[in-house]
Amino acid sequence: MVNSTLVATLYVNPVTGKDTNDGSRLNPFRSLTRALRTTTPIIIQLSPGTYSAANGEQFPLVLTAGVTVIGNELNKGAGIIISGGGEYQSPTFSVQNITLLLLGDASLMGVSVTNPNAKGTGVWIESSTPYLANNTFTGCGREGIFITGNAKPAILDNVFVQNAASGLFMARNSKGEILRNTFQKNPLGIAITDSAAPLIANNKLSENRTAIALSRDARPVLRQNSISKNAQGGLLVNANAVPDLGNSQDAGANIFQDNGEFDLQNAAAQPLVSAGNQLNPTFVKGQVNFVAATDDSPRIVTGSSSFPDLAGHWAAVFVEALVSRGAISGFPDGTFRPNAPITRAQYAAVLAKTFQLPSSSQASKFTDIKPDFWAAPAIFSAATAGFISGFPDGTFRPGNNLTRVQAIVSIVNGLKFTGGNSNVLSVYRDRAQIPSYATNAVAAATQKLIIVNYPQSDLLEPLREITRGEIAALLYQALVANSKEKAIASPYIVSPDAEVPTFTDLVGHWAEPFIRTLASLNLTQGFADGSYQPDKPMTRAQYAALVAAAFNPTPKRPAIEFIDVPQNFWAYKALQIAASGGFVSGFSDRTFRPDQNVQRLQVIVSLVNGLGLPAAQSNLLLPYTDSNTIPEYAQKAVATATQQRIVVNYPKPNLLAPTREATRAEVAAMVYQALVAINRTEIINSPYIVSTAKG
Repeated sequence: MVNSTLVATLYVNPVTGKDTNDGSRLNPFRSLTRALRTTTPIIIQLSPGTYSAANGEQFPLVLTAGVTVIGNELNKGAGIIISGGGEYQSPTFSVQNITLLLLGDASLMGVSVTNPNAKGTGVWIESSTPYLANNTFTGCGREGIFITGNAKPAILDNVFVQNAASGLFMARNSKGEILRNTFQKNPLGIAITDSAAPLIANNKLSENRTAIALSRDARPVLRQNSISKNAQGGLLVNANAVPDLGNSQDAGANIFQDNGEFDLQNAAAQPLVSAGNQLNPTFVKGQVNFVAATDDSPRIVTGSSSFPDLAGHWAAVFVEALVSRGAISGFPDGTFRPNAPITRAQYAAVLAKTFQLPSSSQASKFTDIKPDFWAAPAIFSAATAGFISGFPDGTFRPGNNLTRVQAIVSIVNGLKFTGGNSNVLSVYRDRAQIPSYATNAVAAATQKLIIVNYPQSDLLEPLREITRGEIAALLYQALVANSKEKAIASPYIVSPDAEVPTFTDLVGHWAEPFIRTLASLNLTQGFADGSYQPDKPMTRAQYAALVAAAFNPTPKRPAIEFIDVPQNFWAYKALQIAASGGFVSGFSDRTFRPDQNVQRLQVIVSLVNGLGLPAAQSNLLLPYTDSNTIPEYAQKAVATATQQRIVVNYPKPNLLAPTREATRAEVAAMVYQALVAINRTEIINSPYIVSTAKG
């Protein structure tokens, strides 16, 4: 989807263009590499031809946030071929050979991508939220698309054909939407591993060896896919993977037919549940419980829409559901404008229709709403029902745009939802922006599964103006919570984890967001009494356990057997991982001294060395008032960590205190910042993160 904001367009033609041109329609560049050097946001229009090293392409090609590359969407990129590969150092999978790296919200549409190199990948997506539509991925030495980290891409209407290993591979904690794609003649159509949990709907998978293979803790949602004529089988489930194949209230609606050895093979220990899928029972292997789906099963995500500007939009299914109820409508030109804001008057009108509010005979209590105003009846009804209220000066301000938090509070108040537990707000990394008056309402809405956040479910953005698409999603979820509608499967519905530690001693602590996020990722733990003890020193063993969990480094050197760390020691395995990965080492007497407290300087040097971060530039001026206390051997590492924004100092950012024992909070914050530095997690804003000063 091309952003409607007016941005510049550059043109590239590998046949007639020159990289010395200005990139205009009449004077196009020759290479995509040259066009990508331009400041974003930008749209790059590609002409037919082959984009390879022969015409000046330098691989991998990196599409940063705000970049949209367009070929020809009508023919899935036929004749517009991006071919080649180069080395990319993945934070989660070491060195890879890839054609394109998509960062942020970059978009790729209407091109053919091939990476003929051995183990070559077409597109690599790492912890980003790109949009890929109407492309062809073929002839790749390994897979067409590889998705990892915390990525949440939208992958729609693409063709994956004849790739050497798989059409699409998802790993780590990636999510996102895989809609209406074709997977054909690949060894594996789709492979999902680790804790990846995408929505896979309306895809066609045929003539592969195996259509879909799941491993480890994969948790995909499968809806309305056609899985047929695959030589070996349809869906293969291994290890602890548990696909969502529907339930009694939500039909899977997947069609399995004419597959070679099996339609569904559950090789995992736990039984699966299948509801509303077309399967041949004689082609089902392993433990599978078949459940009947009710006739009034919820709407399945189709990605299609009666509005041209909703095709492929994440909120399309919610909008269509409200449209079918007569609760919301589009504009006279046939569009819905899902990304447009909604005014308070428009919101009142949608509220009245959604919840079928009785008309109110109450006289207007708002000084700026006359009885003949088009939305007056709806405003009066919504106000009487408790959904909305005015301002202290007696006005309603119908033309003002509604914010996200105002919408959430409105729904909770109107439906009389109570009992919100503020602990669930830890799922939002921007929870500090929630106004105090709204915390209980947001907590209640979160627990009721009302809140829908796109593209990142952990980003609430409470003070931003809400869009028409977002309103449709919130209101539909409110109907579900009020037992008026059936659930819709979407990866953007916020589902709080009841197991996320609350910690009794973290509320208001300066390091709370760092610690809670690490805990939510299962990278750090508290104590048996429910505390975290953030201001207590951290031992060397505890530090080794934390870095082993956070980075799981590949071995760089042989493991060391420390004479004071027996094999039955609680952190023995973690210590071996951290030591062989280059994060920690012992002393000259072959001891590790696991119960000794770790110093702040030791943490900083450890993170820089263990991650192999590039050394800081020589003209970096350290912003610390006690720089003279940094030992000479550690100055380069401190400069590097500072430049990478890894150093966190509380309460004074300019006081490093290198030889002081590091607290559990300080270590957690710096480990989190190291994860940010290697693009493994999202940025947390804190005044105690040290910024560099350049001389």
